[in-house]
Amino acid sequence: MIIIPVKEGENIDRALKKFKRKFEKTGTMRELRYRQRFTKPSVENREQRLKAIYVQQLRQAEEG
Repeated sequence: MIIIPVKEGENIDRALKKFKRKFEKTGTMRELRYRQRFTKPSVENREQRLKAIYVQQLRQAEEG
């Protein structure tokens, strides 16, 4: 749980900004989005392989 100590007379916008920053650092939303779009390891490997082939072709086209 994230705890944000708010000082007496501190602006609520400032406290909210602190909260958002701490929340972003925890990576909770990133983790949630990653888990929502689960892909099988075989599919991930295939995508990595296709990307590597694409990049290699681009580099060969630059040279040649």
